Amino acid sequence: MAVMKKIAWMVSVAMLAVPAMAGTDAAPAARPQDDLFQSVNGEWLRATPIPDDKGEYGSFLELRDKSDAQVRAIVEQLAATPQAKGTVAQKVADLYASYLDTNKIDKAGLAPLAPRLAQIDAIKTTQDFARWMGSVQGELETPVGFGVMSDFKNPELNMSFVFQGGLGLPDRDYYLKLDDKEFAKARTAYQDYLLTLVKLANLSKGDQVKAMAMVQRVMALETKIAEVQWSRVDNRDPAKLYNPMSIDELASKAPGLDWKAFQASAGLASQHDLVVAQPSAAVGIAKLMTEVPLADWKVYAKLHLLDDKAQMLPQAWRDANFAFHGTALTGTKAPRPRWQKSIAKLNEGLGEAVGQLYVEKNFPPENKARMVALVGNLLATYKDSIDKLSWMSDATKKQAQEKLALYTTKIGYPDTWRDYSKLNIMRGDVLGNDLRVARFEWARQVAKAGKPVDHKEWGMTPQTVNAEYNPLNNDITFPAAILQPPFFDMSRDDAYNYGAIGAVIGHEISHGFDDEGSQFDGHGKLSNWWTDEDRKAFNELGARLVAQFDGYEPLPGHHVNGKLTLGENIADLSGLQISYKAYLRSLGGKAPETINGMTAGQRFFVGWAEAWRSKERDENLLKDITSNPHAPDWIRANGAAINSDAFQAAFDLKPGDKMYKPEADRVRIW
Repeated sequence: MAVMKKIAWMVSVAMLAVPAMAGTDAAPAARPQDDLFQSVNGEWLRATPIPDDKGEYGSFLELRDKSDAQVRAIVEQLAATPQAKGTVAQKVADLYASYLDTNKIDKAGLAPLAPRLAQIDAIKTTQDFARWMGSVQGELETPVGFGVMSDFKNPELNMSFVFQGGLGLPDRDYYLKLDDKEFAKARTAYQDYLLTLVKLANLSKGDQVKAMAMVQRVMALETKIAEVQWSRVDNRDPAKLYNPMSIDELASKAPGLDWKAFQASAGLASQHDLVVAQPSAAVGIAKLMTEVPLADWKVYAKLHLLDDKAQMLPQAWRDANFAFHGTALTGTKAPRPRWQKSIAKLNEGLGEAVGQLYVEKNFPPENKARMVALVGNLLATYKDSIDKLSWMSDATKKQAQEKLALYTTKIGYPDTWRDYSKLNIMRGDVLGNDLRVARFEWARQVAKAGKPVDHKEWGMTPQTVNAEYNPLNNDITFPAAILQPPFFDMSRDDAYNYGAIGAVIGHEISHGFDDEGSQFDGHGKLSNWWTDEDRKAFNELGARLVAQFDGYEPLPGHHVNGKLTLGENIADLSGLQISYKAYLRSLGGKAPETINGMTAGQRFFVGWAEAWRSKERDENLLKDITSNPHAPDWIRANGAAINSDAFQAAFDLKPGDKMYKPEADRVRIW
């Protein structure tokens, strides 16, 4: 099930496909003074191949596989025996089994999708197309689409938002950077994939020339969409993204698309006021509706529908889908096991129902208790650190402290579980289930529009290996699944755990004070609580970090984008520094221990670097450098540590060491 992409800053994710340096499996041993990441992870990198079904592999993916296996054990036990109809157990078991049943999928062919394709065939006018786009919200990503979230200026109220979207390649740069050979390869692979979809669906009735023309028309259309879209860097600024207007104003400013028909078909007709995240993109897409023939839009719609449903269609479709999304874009050599894809679909459709079962078996109360203590200590340390900032005035410090005091923390799982009683799941109806899941979730979103925000709602499931900060709620979330080794190990000492999970916690806390989160106050309102002088000083520190990360070149000719990754780099740097201070605070004045010849400081940074162990294929790395707001993992591990006074002291770095950085040059923010 595809959904409209979230704007980059909306929730800050601790990892999100942020793998390591390509080619590290043959790297020589390294000293921590020269390369912390390699010194800690070199043996693992040499001994661990990237699995054929992955474009990347490392700590997060290892743990994600473990979480999936834990869920699988629960689900297969349910699926082994008949469950009472309408129960959560029946829905979980049947949704999983339906996606897993490829024999039935192969026999059904394209027939189950025929009614959906017929809906597109029935489109006769641009108004019809607007209605079609509205009808697939929450299921397919369209060139512009709706979402529901907190109003930036009134975070107690949910508003409907309009976002850009609708590209088949990972980012607009894949279409626009015509002189880049790697992007050109990806474009060619995409066109080959679209051609395969045309042929498999017999859209051209066997006419090869017509089939190629269809593909070229869709590529031309998507290139025009890419040309009017905002860049990922522009999408990181919440002030630019907050453009409230009425539906009448939007229709006046962006003629060509029937916005009211679009909105009504999406179920949002009662919402007269909305927020347009990228106004010029909305204008550009609406203009394209009048400039591009309707026939091209219909082919585009069919191909995007076929792409989205390919994994629920016969083998030839699944193979073509993997050849593009897997091999071409990520370098993977084999698809993920079908059971694991089924788990992913289950997590999308019945995530909290599965999560409730997951935490009963896999999240002991003592884990949550220790996490609560860790988070409390890190927040207290952050408070102390703000007071000691040399670059910030007392007036802004006061505002920062007020925001920090209003943080809320979500650990493990939600207090109230989501109700799935109105979701109908039928065994053997994989495409029907997919549609019902999408409509159920979209109806849940629509019902929130214009209503008060539920601050207790979770944006992730307990079985998700991730963490997040939400600036609109001013809260941090740590699902149960991430609270396991190597991030959180009950058997290891506090120095290691503070370096690993402590830095992750600190990272998420810090997002409230990065270049984006710092634009919101403690109540989640887009508000300038800074003095001009303090904001200028903060921006200057950020510019130094941008320059540092702009200098990294993970692939020849492709540098890290320091502006795109700035928020994550601030959070990594600040989280690491705060976590080390929190570890010292946890000692209560006692001297830190040396264990097995390693000082506490050294163990702390081993924990930090080990949490980021990973490697990836070049194709996946290209995608991440282009579209991911996180730098590659080896750069994250070393890039934050090199600015840390504690790291420099722990390993006694001196001029000449590759990771030595003069004290005056180190970037310290929070």
